[in-house]
Amino acid sequence: MLKLTDITKTFNAGTINEKTALNGLSLELQEGDFVTVIGGNGAGKSTMLNAVAGVFYADAGTISIDGIDVTKLPEYKRAKYLGRVFQDPMTGTAANMQIEENLALAARRGGHRTLRLGITQKEREEYQEQLKILELGLEFRMTSKVGLLSGGQRQALTLLMATLKKPRLLLLDEHTAALDPKTAAKVLDITEKIVDRDHLTTLMITHNMKDAIAHGNRLIMMHEGRVIYDVSGEEKKKLQVSDLLKKFEQASGGEFANDRMMLN
Repeated sequence: MLKLTDITKTFNAGTINEKTALNGLSLELQEGDFVTVIGGNGAGKSTMLNAVAGVFYADAGTISIDGIDVTKLPEYKRAKYLGRVFQDPMTGTAANMQIEENLALAARRGGHRTLRLGITQKEREEYQEQLKILELGLEFRMTSKVGLLSGGQRQALTLLMATLKKPRLLLLDEHTAALDPKTAAKVLDITEKIVDRDHLTTLMITHNMKDAIAHGNRLIMMHEGRVIYDVSGEEKKKLQVSDLLKKFEQASGGEFANDRMMLN
């Protein structure tokens, strides 16, 4: 479903601030894979997601989604294949619009646009059914302004909007990092339900090693712009946080930096 081959990306090339963010990165995801991504600060995790999404072009290498070469496709042309949720709960929704209006925008993404939103009763009923999976009671607040929701409610709604059209690939960029632990756990539970229900191929970046182990069928660790550890199946299920720390030291030749990964 996703194939990255020898991807490189350097920012500020030729200056004193030159930074190689991706260094010959290669990665393949099969359909239905739910891959958690960990690594220290500056490992290239978000840069990888941005390269896949087309936020910028890679300096070298190729990217394909569902067998389609998207290496030189601009971001807006890749959007039809992707769903994405960012760290900030406020970025994925329109605060001054109603819940049902936000869902209508998501449902009609890529379709013919008019000046009138015009939500039909059938659509409204479909949105209510979709909202039930969140178990937040939002199906009873369809006309509430999204700006009145809590951060966790907004992030759950953003997740639903990102998956409403069943994207070929779901990108989750630390989508629970800004939430308190209890709310983060709830959003992760919702994530698992939606991914399983719709059999979505998913890349999820997290700084929380326990979450990386507990969720998904596969885990990759990045360091200096490349994958240094890739584990799946039963081997992944048996992992402990201490195992990940040891693997990092073995693969990178150094200790994990004292950053948010360690604090989590």
